[in-house]
Amino acid sequence: MPLFRVARRFAAALAFVTLAAGAAAAQEPVKLGYAKCAHCTPLTLVPENAKGAKVEAIGFTTGNDVLTALVSKSIDVAQVTYLHYATALDRGFDVVAISGQVSGGSTLLAANDLPVDADDWTALKALIAKHKEDGKPFRVAASRGNAQDIHMRGAFAKQGIDVNKDVTFVNIPNPSDHIQALRRGEVEMICTVEPFGTQILQSKGAKLFTHPYDQPAGRLTNLMVTRSDMIASNPEGVQAVVGGVVAVNEKISADKGLWADVIVKVTGLDRKIAEGAIGNLYPDAPMHRPEAIAIAGMMRDLKYISKDVTAKVEANMDYSFLEAATGKPKTELGY
Repeated sequence: MPLFRVARRFAAALAFVTLAAGAAAAQEPVKLGYAKCAHCTPLTLVPENAKGAKVEAIGFTTGNDVLTALVSKSIDVAQVTYLHYATALDRGFDVVAISGQVSGGSTLLAANDLPVDADDWTALKALIAKHKEDGKPFRVAASRGNAQDIHMRGAFAKQGIDVNKDVTFVNIPNPSDHIQALRRGEVEMICTVEPFGTQILQSKGAKLFTHPYDQPAGRLTNLMVTRSDMIASNPEGVQAVVGGVVAVNEKISADKGLWADVIVKVTGLDRKIAEGAIGNLYPDAPMHRPEAIAIAGMMRDLKYISKDVTAKVEANMDYSFLEAATGKPKTELGY
């Protein structure tokens, strides 16, 4: 066979292989990681609501696990919290915020025998002062560094209570241990996350003091993030995830039963607890830039992060996918 024919056949074969590889790559699903909390479980519905690309939803135990998977490129898009976002930027990781997801989920509980009524900050401050006068620590617990910790500290600070000076902070990393700490009388108050807050209240393990959203961070919780290389290489995949999150949020806003179903399916919780938790959760696709900057400032003040990352928090919020998914300008999406 003449040499030029061999070369032409080789080139054609190479082109076929290249096209086949490209098609296979195009069919690779976008890997979406989420933590198994009540806020996050609706993300399991994103694959069936995403358009323009295949999406695979992968559950992780904690938000830290999800963030680790993203920066190690095991997954492509991650559900984390605004706190994880600031922490990642503080550590120099390549993360870009692309949409919100669900906010809320914080519950500040008081031991059943604590002589304060719900939202009575005046009585609580007097009780804390009495403990200090008697040399008896007033113990307040949370999982250090999570959204509930920040919400609690911000709400206390607004009422003139310094968690580092006026009370004794107890770190209980796993929220599933919060109920036992209350039952054993190890703490006077605890700020926990849904569905554990509802589970403790329904089992009468404590009483509700407040939902601590009256502070600079508001009720912000979850944020969707990706990496800049993912945006450059697969913008269609990122758009499919953001469009899916927006579509799912619209569905669970209109159908609380659907939301309860997915919480029960993913977590195995009793349906009554799932339904109770939803009352303290808020579908929230916009990205709230001013509050995100406030959270980064609070985290630096608390020394949870080492640097001022407020400029990075603002610069790494990409509203373009959210604008395309909603048809709204970023000025209506939390910018």
